[in-house]
Amino acid sequence: MSSFVTILADGLVAVLLVATIASSIALGRRLARFKSDETGMRRTVTELMLATETAERAIAGLRTTLGECDRTLAERLRTAERYAADLAVQVAAGEVVIDRIAQIVDSSRQIAALEPKQRERPTRSVPKDSQGERLSAAAAAAQNLAERAARRFEGQAA
Repeated sequence: MSSFVTILADGLVAVLLVATIASSIALGRRLARFKSDETGMRRTVTELMLATETAERAIAGLRTTLGECDRTLAERLRTAERYAADLAVQVAAGEVVIDRIAQIVDSSRQIAALEPKQRERPTRSVPKDSQGERLSAAAAAAQNLAERAARRFEGQAA
């Protein structure tokens, strides 16, 4: 019986050796897959690092561009504010000039309305000083402006 137990033990050892060989082959295949996956992972990690570096450089460039845009925009805003202030001053000056012209036109109309009445009355001699000449010249200029404006108005209305 001892030889039967020996054969049985040898058979069991042989089965266990076959199982060990089969599991070793399976483990070898798994290790080969892990190594190929490791190579792929290394490549992926390397590509990811390159992409990260490129993104960091792009972000630095964008920050620089943003800073330049901010400075340019601030400069343009200051320039626009100066132009707006200049325009406000010029508009105010223009309004003063328009008011003066309106006063001159009103004065010339009043003078024109008085002229027929003065023709009926005897004329007095008015000393012609420089102020009187200036008023006459201003009245004549205002009358000319009023006539031109009337002609333009009639031309636009037609």
